[in-house]
Amino acid sequence: MNRAFNRKKDKSWMHTPEALAKHYIPYNAKFLGNTEVDQPKGTEIVKDAVRKLKFQRHIKKSEGQKTPKVELQISIYGVKILDPKTKDVQYNCQLHRISFCADDKTDKRIFTFICKDSESNKHLCYVFDSEKCAEEITLTIGQAFDLAYKKFLESGGKDVETRKQIGTLQKRIQELETENSELKKQLSDLEEQLMIAPVPPAGSISLKPQTSTDVFDMVPFSAVTPLVPIPASNGTPPPPPTTSPSDMSKDLFGAAPFDPFTCGQADFPPDIQSKLDEIQEGFKMGLTLEGTVFSPDPLDSRC
Repeated sequence: MNRAFNRKKDKSWMHTPEALAKHYIPYNAKFLGNTEVDQPKGTEIVKDAVRKLKFQRHIKKSEGQKTPKVELQISIYGVKILDPKTKDVQYNCQLHRISFCADDKTDKRIFTFICKDSESNKHLCYVFDSEKCAEEITLTIGQAFDLAYKKFLESGGKDVETRKQIGTLQKRIQELETENSELKKQLSDLEEQLMIAPVPPAGSISLKPQTSTDVFDMVPFSAVTPLVPIPASNGTPPPPPTTSPSDMSKDLFGAAPFDPFTCGQADFPPDIQSKLDEIQEGFKMGLTLEGTVFSPDPLDSRC
């Protein structure tokens, strides 16, 4: 597996972009299995994996087990490995997680790729026997990666940014709903206090509660005692609290004003941020075909 492949030097793709973007390219192959590898790239890495899985398959064959057949569906959304009869998906390898793809030039049957598992985050090497179509499948995966990367730069990154902003707005709405519920409860408590407070008849003398006051007949301020709103003697609710200087930079709802030029520094929901980071990391690493780095220009920093 030492053939060098350079997509930048007059190398035409085998399929139309529409075929990979709107549909998928199917291939039939025998699945030798997958095994964990130490590195995301490397010809020697996949050579060792192929030898290991071939040896295991030889043992199973001697025990009467046949090599299972699978169907590969390659598109810009990934490489699906399915049961050819039931169409059940056995593995779904997203393209930004595939870092290395190679085929055996000697017999043109064996091809392999390394993909980072979505659950364990371990690098797994998948090995197939493709009946003389190894190089074609390798190039198809490369073309799908190329199209997926361009789609991510043209629209995918913007879509993720939009989802990030929507997530931030949804989070703020939840905070406002909670704050609104608390304010309603406080208003209800104040109304109950006003309804319970006795109203003295006209001309009667109102007795003041026995509370120690200062020379101005005011209750002394205490830093230990919390300030509790008390209805005024005329039955009107207390005036609203004044806005502190620290809140001047916030809007009516207590949130910092939205700035589209600094939205990338906002506190986004963890699930959206981690997904964005994962896609960025995968595309930045690029896809290597037979030892040649397969990666366009660096990602847009806005994403």
